[in-house]
Amino acid sequence: MNGVSGMSGVHDRTDAPDAPDVPDALDVPDVPGVLDEDRATAALTALGVRPADVLLVHASMRSLGPVEGLEGGARAVLGALRRAVGPEGTVVVPAFTPENSDTSPHYRARVRGLDAVSVDAVRASMEPYDPAVTPAPSMGALAETVRTAAGAGRSAHPQTSFAALGPGAGPLLAGHRADCHLGEDSPLARLYEADARILLLGTGYATCTAFHLGEYRMDRPPRRSYRCVVTARGVRRWWEYEDVALDDGDFAALGAAFEESAADGDVRIGRVGAAACRLVRLRPAVDFATAWLTENRAAAVR
Repeated sequence: MNGVSGMSGVHDRTDAPDAPDVPDALDVPDVPGVLDEDRATAALTALGVRPADVLLVHASMRSLGPVEGLEGGARAVLGALRRAVGPEGTVVVPAFTPENSDTSPHYRARVRGLDAVSVDAVRASMEPYDPAVTPAPSMGALAETVRTAAGAGRSAHPQTSFAALGPGAGPLLAGHRADCHLGEDSPLARLYEADARILLLGTGYATCTAFHLGEYRMDRPPRRSYRCVVTARGVRRWWEYEDVALDDGDFAALGAAFEESAADGDVRIGRVGAAACRLVRLRPAVDFATAWLTENRAAAVR
């Protein structure tokens, strides 16, 4: 995900780009005017979201068109998501924090052209990660609305945390090891075990975080060093660690290949407001990604 946390593989943008136009696979007509919580709930249900679903959501609020409500309509969209999954369902979002890393594209862009004194000032101003209060502005309005909602939980990783609302939040977010961005000791693996679904609300496969779990499941994936600001025993410090080298540069092509070969029910396509959206089963997507990445990345270096 090109770079929220200093790695490729973590999205560094305030709102994800619109997905390419796709034909509607469901009979969800475009409704002119402002999208509200009722209309959004109906559209999500028509897309295939069901009570008790566990959803990993990526959203481009601007792609939905005008949405009724505060904060750019993010509260209304979150309300619709929670109504669609019901009291037994859980909504999960990435809550990544590139702002506390000096190995991130976000940091490199911030210090580009600055002199040494100014760079030192930037580094000194970077706040350590605190799951209770650290914002995730790069993840967009919906992710921030989930993160700050009453009852939301958040995982412990200082760069690639996830936030969640619902009865499954605790087990999904627990045990996110600080040296495992998006692998077996992260919420992505717990989402895989829970047979979660991915909801791409106006975004394309380039933003599909779950594909990164496929990178970890490749045979001997390449690794690299990362560095970020943390707090240890109440003291701010820089922490460096090694993990899989994340790269989402081919995720759009991976997603297109997956969709072309997907089994019935693995991908559903429709609209919410003005946005083309997809509802994707996470397990087959990750399984396909593991095989596709193994084959295509090996071919790329031969």
